[in-house]
Amino acid sequence: MTMRPNSIEARDVASVLHPYTNAAAHRAEGPMVIAKGDGIYVFDTDGNRYIEGLGGLFCASLGFSEERLVEAATRQLRTLPFYHTFGGKANEPGVELAERLLALAPVPMSKVFFANSGSEANDTAMKLVWYYHNAIGKPKKKKIISRQRAYHGVTIASASLTGLPNNHRDFDLPIAGVLHTDCPGFYRYGLPGETEEAFATRCAESLEQLIVCEGPDTVGAFFAEPLMASGGCIVPPPTYYEKIQAVLRRYDILLIADEVICGFGRLGTMFGSDSFGLEPDMMSMAKQLSAGYQPISALMINEKVYNAVVKESAEIGTFGHGFTYSGHPVACAVALETLKIYEERDIVGHVRSVMPRFQSRLSALGDHPLVGEARGRGLIGTLELVRDKASKEPFDAALGIAAHAGKRAQVHGVITRALGDTVNLCPPLAITEAEIDDLFDCITRALDDTHEWIGGRISA
Repeated sequence: MTMRPNSIEARDVASVLHPYTNAAAHRAEGPMVIAKGDGIYVFDTDGNRYIEGLGGLFCASLGFSEERLVEAATRQLRTLPFYHTFGGKANEPGVELAERLLALAPVPMSKVFFANSGSEANDTAMKLVWYYHNAIGKPKKKKIISRQRAYHGVTIASASLTGLPNNHRDFDLPIAGVLHTDCPGFYRYGLPGETEEAFATRCAESLEQLIVCEGPDTVGAFFAEPLMASGGCIVPPPTYYEKIQAVLRRYDILLIADEVICGFGRLGTMFGSDSFGLEPDMMSMAKQLSAGYQPISALMINEKVYNAVVKESAEIGTFGHGFTYSGHPVACAVALETLKIYEERDIVGHVRSVMPRFQSRLSALGDHPLVGEARGRGLIGTLELVRDKASKEPFDAALGIAAHAGKRAQVHGVITRALGDTVNLCPPLAITEAEIDDLFDCITRALDDTHEWIGGRISA
């Protein structure tokens, strides 16, 4: 694109380093500038309207014009615009939010620690794994296991948990002590003739082999997204978590559930742990906690982890961890109002009512010539694009097949996120059935365009 001097696009290129962006391409092409939002839609500076097919970044659960959240922030800004929670200080919104979260927890939890992002919540969980095992006299039990294709954040520690190559390449990651076991994606990793349950057994056996090889007395925790979202909407096969948790219990290994994307109704349950029967020792959450209207995250910990914090902080004299904005009163007030809206409007019930339409339209695209598998649950799904449906052969990465499909979707009025060979969809929870149809009509046109485009670039 040609950028006018002093335009917002030119000023952006001159001044902003963008996350998850090809910096060289951005310098040449410039940004897409979003000017405003209304419901599930956003508008660019040219007035073009788009369905936000990824809910911003899996977070805008109530869309982009929820006045009650604006009012909640404004009220709190006028009352107490900031205060910290260091040294035993508290504010009313933070206390009330912690109480509400504990009441919603799928398993008994003891305390809530507030941070600003999912990355920080997971980073905190890692530190608590180490702190806990020092407190209980097991100082060797520090290794942490994540999974291939997992996504847990981008701090040095949480990016190490993340199991995506481009989050590690040239950042000198992962750090020592972080291990990765199998991704539970049956479509891509199941063996010929293997059933889903047999695949789940093989994943659990592989985890156990890793633990035994490393030494059970050195492995402290296992991190898991109930459904692996950013890695391509990996839905674990039946019995997977039952078998995984049996292994963790056998070797006294903590389970941390990363609910950053699955939490607050995305799968048709309040938490992903409810959907898959997880019984975590800690739970991280963010994104839909405030519907994306304020940066906030939380980590819930159970009583045994909390007791370790009490013991160590008594010996040391402090719990030496925290962020300036932990429990920020404005963010907590907005999150509180978000949870009230979820309850009053029965957002979980709404998701259950519309997710059959979403999943039906998603599943139907599995028949498209470009789609190897259409998979999802609740109001989240992925289309994995392949060159050959029978063999599951992927396209040459240099073609940028999913990226092209994402650009065509944008032309047709949908913003989504294309990663590798996948086109990902995760719309606001407030979406209606009619809007779901509009979303998938646009995606279908984008896939048709891409099929036509790719036909001229590869041999049959």
